[in-house]
Amino acid sequence: MEDSIFTKIIKGEIPCNKIYEDGNCIAFLDIYPSEEGHTLVVPKKQVDKIYDLSDEDYVNLWAVAKKLAVHFEAKTGFRTIFKVIGLDVPHAHIHVIPYNPANHQDHAAKQNAKMSAEPDYEALATVAAKLAL
Repeated sequence: MEDSIFTKIIKGEIPCNKIYEDGNCIAFLDIYPSEEGHTLVVPKKQVDKIYDLSDEDYVNLWAVAKKLAVHFEAKTGFRTIFKVIGLDVPHAHIHVIPYNPANHQDHAAKQNAKMSAEPDYEALATVAAKLAL
């Protein structure tokens, strides 16, 4: 299997704004966030689907997502949501997103517009510094 973009990030071939890392997974900011603090929790072992993970890696991935959600809620005051989509990158991952209801108006249109623009790397670095464990 060819290395996914996430594997390249894990190997340090592509930079990221890291929020958390342990021996089994890494969490970093999504470069096209749907909300400020939108983070991807990714196992270091590349598997396509989240249910292809070993039970141990699956439980660890969700435990890290939970840890980040509690941390984000304390930092931002917003409820955190999880998304598992499984279509955009062939590497299992969980989206952990601090959800600001004030930003919900026309959310899909704003997200599509963001993905066609250059990511705001400076803003991402600022958010990473704020939310890192």
